[in-house]
Amino acid sequence: MTQTEPARPRSHAQAVVIGGGLVGCSILYHLTKLGWTDVVLLERSELTSGSTWHAAANIHGLHDSTNISRLQHYTMGLYKDLEAETGQGCGIFQPGSLYLAQTEAREHQLRLQAAKARYYGMEFYEISRDEAERLHPLVDFTGIRCIMHEPQGGNVDPSGVTMAYAAGARARGAQILRNCPVTATRPQPDGTWIVETPLGEVRTGWVVNAAGLWAREVAALAGITLPLMPTEHQYFVTETIPEVAAMGRRLPSVADRDGEYYLRQEGLGLLVGAYERDMRFWAEDGTPQGFGHELFADDLDRIEPNMLRAIARVPVVGTAGIKRVINGPMIWSPDSAALFGPVPELRNYFCCNGIIPGFSQSGGLGLLSAEWIVTGEPKLDMFGWDLARFGAWAGRDFTRERVRDQYANRFKIHFPNEERAAGRPVRVRPVYERQKAMGAVFGLNFGWEHPLWFSAPGEPTEETIGFERQNWWAPVGREARMLRDRAGIIDISNFARYRIAGPGAKDWLEALLANRIPAVPGRSCLAPLIGKRGGIAGDFTVTCLAPDDYFMVGSGMAERYHKRFFDAVPLPAGTTWRSVTEAMAGFNIAGPLAREVLGRLTNADLSNAAFPFMRSARIEVAGVDCIALRVSFTGDLGWELHCTEADQPRLYAALLEAGKPLNVGPVGSRALMSLRVEKGYGSWGRDYSPEYWPQETGLAGLVKLDKPFLNREACAEVMARPPREVLRMLAIEATTADATGNEPIFDLSGKPAGKVSSGAYGYHVERSLALAYLRPDIAAGTGLEVMVLGRPHRATVLAAPPFDPEGRRLRM
Repeated sequence: MTQTEPARPRSHAQAVVIGGGLVGCSILYHLTKLGWTDVVLLERSELTSGSTWHAAANIHGLHDSTNISRLQHYTMGLYKDLEAETGQGCGIFQPGSLYLAQTEAREHQLRLQAAKARYYGMEFYEISRDEAERLHPLVDFTGIRCIMHEPQGGNVDPSGVTMAYAAGARARGAQILRNCPVTATRPQPDGTWIVETPLGEVRTGWVVNAAGLWAREVAALAGITLPLMPTEHQYFVTETIPEVAAMGRRLPSVADRDGEYYLRQEGLGLLVGAYERDMRFWAEDGTPQGFGHELFADDLDRIEPNMLRAIARVPVVGTAGIKRVINGPMIWSPDSAALFGPVPELRNYFCCNGIIPGFSQSGGLGLLSAEWIVTGEPKLDMFGWDLARFGAWAGRDFTRERVRDQYANRFKIHFPNEERAAGRPVRVRPVYERQKAMGAVFGLNFGWEHPLWFSAPGEPTEETIGFERQNWWAPVGREARMLRDRAGIIDISNFARYRIAGPGAKDWLEALLANRIPAVPGRSCLAPLIGKRGGIAGDFTVTCLAPDDYFMVGSGMAERYHKRFFDAVPLPAGTTWRSVTEAMAGFNIAGPLAREVLGRLTNADLSNAAFPFMRSARIEVAGVDCIALRVSFTGDLGWELHCTEADQPRLYAALLEAGKPLNVGPVGSRALMSLRVEKGYGSWGRDYSPEYWPQETGLAGLVKLDKPFLNREACAEVMARPPREVLRMLAIEATTADATGNEPIFDLSGKPAGKVSSGAYGYHVERSLALAYLRPDIAAGTGLEVMVLGRPHRATVLAAPPFDPEGRRLRM
């Protein structure tokens, strides 16, 4: 302990950060930068204990996710400023990085990242083999299709960066206590917490779990379980290599992800690390309390195949002696992304755990964590990292198998629409086995298995993955055309469902959502949920079943995420809201023959006069009690039918049987994606997010500023401003691949014009389509270039959706 370090923690603090590793110190530092100076960090041992001290500490900026690229770009630029601010050296080396593509798929990935870098003003661009050989003459570039250069790539000193964060936080008033383990976290009725340590208690407004290897144990103190699992990870450092010593300069790092290793200079030798297929778990039942700066025994035989590939690419590795081997622990989430954000079931408890490339992400994670805690919402949409993406269904077995898959395939490309099988199934509906027998290929949505598409006789039974159109493209087209020409039956059981009941049900919904809530039974509305910064945090279909009884449908993957917003609005006396997602299931029957199919199974009057668009009724379908809503995400005539889960098999069988004479059958969610894009319908999590304002998304007409609702003031403020971008439709000249999301768009002069939010091939209109946020000055008919596969594809801005722009089919 330093002389200036106090012996006891402060009795009160705005926030207590638990964990003195890289990320915990970054969060503490960024909290102080945002003005929270009465903050405390508690570390059970020494700063950097756990995974931080032995990290390879590589830094890179580009990521498949645009927002993660922005976060990493911020981090890379922060270290020199941090060093200058604190006087603490960060051991920064930025000789650049070379990214190699051995396969066509990797070339597509790198070109997409280069296009994004160009859009956001980051440095990541293609160089020639001659230039690459000049930068790194020890690499054999034989067989390399494409080489990208990131001039700012490199590495830092793990201890130096962590100590710099700590010094910057201390300078602004933060308290850091080492050798001070947390023994209890006790929630208080007012939302504060008591944090217990052997040195005293702290009463705090926020608890921040940044405990790294011990995140599970710290979470358990608050009664929660985090889906995390530790593994071993190895890298080695060579002895001095004469060819490296003779360079007189530092060599760029090498990212040869097709070779499944990473390589950079360390001293006058080279550091080589690998994520081997024959991986090892560690401390599955809990991280030992006494573990700190220990390492595991070397086991280089496990990474021999990776080492051989590194030697083939950089032959001097094979002639060098090994100076030291690092085999230490890392802790992973099921998808290798951070578990980030406030725990929805607790008040004022924040997590930032499971970070793998920590030195590329520490600054951005610290900044966004501090923003979320201090202001209530980060500036970037971080749903892909939000811990609410997992629920209680992500148990030990699922987590273990997903972590095994993530580690062993660390450098495998995550393709658009890819569905990995590890750890599944977790949650299934009663019709799952029947759908499987019908040829269903399943995807995962918040733990639920749901049909992506159905294989007909003679069609593939498993799907391939890649950036270009895959083997499922034709079967999905068959389903989409069937629905548009006749009708289709879509399983929508993975949608989130809620019941709001009691004398204050309508008042609560009015206070929560931005649209006016219907008071008349049988009426439905679409209603946005507004975030802290005025953006779109959700969109729901709300139906009045009875004066004190409402049914609400929303995004299934966001169910736990939305709980934070629901709990922010007090419930009137005698009123409740509850999720009925598990208790209910449902189907959408849609297409021009939907009325005829459904009419064979019910005595209800389905005529347009009796059952118009956006109306609802309780009806009996084939003897099954259903909540029927006259809506369809396909943009076609259709009904959603919601029933109890127990009735799902009977309802499904009846719909399929009624559809047979009309050549109507099952349709999966891939076709639904195509159909809704043809209609120009946005989807939350793709086209709608808290980053976008109502007038940018096209949802402004559903926002009623003349009534109070959650975050109304922020919404009114942003709606008074001109839109930064506007959601528009594009038709793209593409023949082998379609836009899927995040592709940059440039105007014909090369100026950034916007980016794709989602895309698909429109099988009915026979065009490659995209929804995209564009500059407001770009008019319909304008020609643009969309960087599909990282290469420019000509596109035209459409004035209206190509399918049924006047909405006649919905109302027929």
